[in-house]
This record gives sequence, structure tokens and C-alpha cells, in this order.
Amino acid sequence: MERANDAGEERPSPEHLERSAAILAALAARTTDVGLAIRGVFHPDATEFTALAHIGTVVLLGFTGSVQWARFAASAEAADGAPNPLDRWSRRLIDALAQEFEATAFYPSGVPALPFQRLARHAEPVHQSPLGLLIHPQWGLWHAYRGGLQLRERLPLATTTVVEPACSRCRDRPCLSGCPVGAFARGTLEVERCVAHVRSDAGVECRERGCLARRACPEGTAYRYVADQARFHMAAFLRAVS
Repeated sequence: MERANDAGEERPSPEHLERSAAILAALAARTTDVGLAIRGVFHPDATEFTALAHIGTVVLLGFTGSVQWARFAASAEAADGAPNPLDRWSRRLIDALAQEFEATAFYPSGVPALPFQRLARHAEPVHQSPLGLLIHPQWGLWHAYRGGLQLRERLPLATTTVVEPACSRCRDRPCLSGCPVGAFARGTLEVERCVAHVRSDAGVECRERGCLARRACPEGTAYRYVADQARFHMAAFLRAVS
């Protein structure tokens, strides 16, 4: 049961708050158990996310640094040689969580297509970096969204704190100057220039350890991807643009 506050608005009862906290705690524990992380929770706006208009609460799931990488690397999908191993692994885990919590799963490559960057900005204090990637106040550029859950109940949520974008404090923008071939010189990624370099003998550092421009960012350096993870994502990028 919900009660009205002094302004006449409905507010959750103590019982509802307790139940909500228990659901989110259980979901967080199970998400960690299977090898993912909760990346944020929010109530969708029916006017902005029409595909989620009937859903009470959205939970985004993904990676934080390299914390979850070992679980994927040890999975059957990572070893079977079939295409899209990370996507298939993510779907298997998130589909199972959806069934367990009576939710609906959704994915960046799903239908209908959902604007994951906009979803992420509603779910946690991330902002778009000069590289186009979302930057997180803790993880920096070293995080990813693998999918999400749509819960039908509108769970009471804690008030979020506004965080100043990390890039607004960064005057030198080393990410933009960190590319050895100036692929970001015009403000957006020049894909052909980037790919030509990464595939060349001179691009071995980007190819084996990850994008030098991304690694030049001073935020979240402790969470940079391990070599295997960086190599995996660079190879996936090269396949995607070929």
C-alpha cells in the first residue's frame, strides 16, 4: 500500500520499500553469482522509451573493468569457436536471470533497437567522452553494457546524486591526442584511418593491448582491460568494420 505525502503525491510504504530493497539485493547477488554486474536501475519515461513504456523498473547489466572477464573467458561460448561468443554468453545468463525474476530481457542488438547510451545516462552518472564512449566516474572508459532486465513492478529507488562529468575537468584531452595517426583530429573517429593503422605492423600496440587513445584517458586507469580482454574487443571491432 502507498501513502500520500504532504504534497499529495504517493509515496511508498515502509513495507514496499523493504520489499523493493530485498528484490534488488537478491538480483544484485544473483547477477554477481553468474558473472555480471548491475550497472544501474531507473524508471523508464514512457515518452522517451516507448518500447519500455509498460515496464515499471529497468535494470542494466554489464561489465566493470576486467572484474567479470575471467567468467566469460572460462565459458563454453568463449571456447567453442562459433561467432559472437560474448553476445551468446550474455544472452544465456541474462535470459536465465529474466526467468528467475519474472522479468523481460533486452539487449543492445535486440529488436526493437534500444538507445543503450541514453538508457545508461538515466541509470547511472555516465557522460559522453570526446571519444564517443561513455565515461563513468569510477570505471572511466573501462566498462560495458551487455543487456538489461525489464521488471514490471515500479520499485522505489534511491535518489541519485548529480556528478560533474570527468571530461569537464580535463583540459588537455589526452584521449584526442593519444591516437598515433590522429584518427580523432576532426572530432569524430575516422574509421578507415584507425583500421588501417591497427591492422598494420605499426599498430601492434593498439591491436594487442587496446586503443592507445582510450588508454590515454586518466580516469579509471586501475580498471583498464587486461590484455586478453583488450585484444578480444579490438578483434571484434575490426570484424565489425570489415
